[in-house]
Amino acid sequence: MALTIPSPQPTSHSPPFQVHRFPQDQYIDALRWLPQLSAFHRHVLLATFNSDTSISSLQTLTYTPNSPPNLSLQSSYPTPSRITSLKTLLIPQSPKPLIVASTLSGSLLFLSADLVNGSLDFEFSVPEKGFHRGPVSGIDVDGNGSGSVVSVGEDGKINLIGIGSEGRGSNQRFFDSNGLVSYSTVKWASPFEFVTGGLGYSLQWWDQRRPGGPVSQFKGNWSSGTTSGIVHSVDIHPSRKHTCLAGGSSGTVFAWDLRWQHQPVILSGAGTPETYSPSESEIWEVQYDNYTHSSNIRNVSSSRVLPAMICSEDGILAVIEQGEVPMELLAEPCAINSFDIDKENPSDVICSLEWESIAILTRS
Repeated sequence: MALTIPSPQPTSHSPPFQVHRFPQDQYIDALRWLPQLSAFHRHVLLATFNSDTSISSLQTLTYTPNSPPNLSLQSSYPTPSRITSLKTLLIPQSPKPLIVASTLSGSLLFLSADLVNGSLDFEFSVPEKGFHRGPVSGIDVDGNGSGSVVSVGEDGKINLIGIGSEGRGSNQRFFDSNGLVSYSTVKWASPFEFVTGGLGYSLQWWDQRRPGGPVSQFKGNWSSGTTSGIVHSVDIHPSRKHTCLAGGSSGTVFAWDLRWQHQPVILSGAGTPETYSPSESEIWEVQYDNYTHSSNIRNVSSSRVLPAMICSEDGILAVIEQGEVPMELLAEPCAINSFDIDKENPSDVICSLEWESIAILTRS
């Protein structure tokens, strides 16, 4: 049963919206929308952890946005350890979306979701041995045609895993820093290029056609104090592949444009008085928000950063835009660990709360 909460007082030019909360009996490590089969039945993918039994699992849930809305378990698949990163991909000419999940023990799981018959089916896996030493900290699935998954870890390794019909399950070591550099997140930019993030607010741009190291890199120098910041999440917009959006420590959100590599655009962050910062804690996830149109739409150039959504350790879900007051969507008494904007219906947002709960926002 959902708890329908009146929407918070809008800030800036935020539209009205509804919030439905669904209490859970397990911790939610990550969540994603799954492809929509109909307007009346939606599906959600969860990575869960039961602290009482120490059992972790992947689950598909059916979301019925009727009045009242309902979220019910459809299928479950046990995993060897907790999930650290979760991605999905709709493969052409296949009715079953592919699920890729990295684990705390260092393996990679590939499953398919049969949303019609309600099952999660194991496809193949990449075991811990010879893959990463320790947890896999980040993965991304290329939807642009290369048919590859890229994985990164704190051990400084970058791997490419094939998911196509020919190289399915093949594992190629693309780079190994031998522990000198660690990576926390990764995102494809093109079939050949991807970006990684890590300590020191650092970003690295890689090109498979130019192996041996990053073709370009950036390290933020605006942080104060003795604690070095870290990039937790990155995103790249399909229409702005030269620009990387990054979120990390101390509420920091910035954009790195390859055309002006030494001039990052700071969107948010503690100690940056020239920006409006909705949070001063860890930014766990960032995504470009295709639903929110720029307030300066007539003057949107390729150098202007598109609106983005963030979630934070201090319970903030907000939309930020360059030079504008943030639009605060949620202000929770606990951390918001993960969120996802529905690609097919970007007015809908789902997020996981630290206190074993799921919130679904519908923006009108």
